[in-house]
Amino acid sequence: MFVYTAFLFGLMSSLHCGGMCGPIALSLPNGSMPYWQYSFGRVLYNLGRIITYTLLGGLLGLFGKGLSLAGLQQVLSIALGIGILMLVVFSYNPDMLFQKVPIFRKFQSLLIRQFNKILRNPSSFSMLLVGILNGLLPCGVVYIALTGALATGSAITGMGYMALFGLGTLPLMLTISLAGNIVSLSFKNALKKLTPYVMVFFAALLILRGLNLGIPYISPKLSNDITVTKKCH
Repeated sequence: MFVYTAFLFGLMSSLHCGGMCGPIALSLPNGSMPYWQYSFGRVLYNLGRIITYTLLGGLLGLFGKGLSLAGLQQVLSIALGIGILMLVVFSYNPDMLFQKVPIFRKFQSLLIRQFNKILRNPSSFSMLLVGILNGLLPCGVVYIALTGALATGSAITGMGYMALFGLGTLPLMLTISLAGNIVSLSFKNALKKLTPYVMVFFAALLILRGLNLGIPYISPKLSNDITVTKKCH
């Protein structure tokens, strides 16, 4: 259940993604290409984002595996959950926090320059490449999702986690890239109000997972590989 909540988190946070990445999706060139080619390019763009999320999930899951072997997975899961709760309680905007860090600002500027270069010669491959780079843009919601991948303690599960998160963002992002910004401002504002509740739910899952209560799918009993090895000897 913990892994499948990634899709729900992606779905509920997709309006945030639409606000951050929507301008990039809307700036994708169309020219006089046939509609099928236009649509295919937008699908490739979104596929590129999901590929990046998936690969990042694998890296974070692999790192989480190392922490698991060190016996730190439970502490990490609880600490991540508490950190997300603090963001909600103190009304911190993760994106605004990242914008204050010079290295994130420089990295974002570098990516935007690359977008402009790639889009000078539009092609199906360039749409995919823009999506891949788009997935690297500093984004608070994506980083929060990556904490879930980290907590899985597995590269494969981490990849699956972030792939599901990306698929959750797909319906709205594909709609925006195909048909423009057709979602009304009032509807956006209404759904944005749900974001803190989604973050609290996500944080609660991380904390419950770390408490090791033995509840199937919610707080499963986590076994430490080092301990198991010792018992074998």
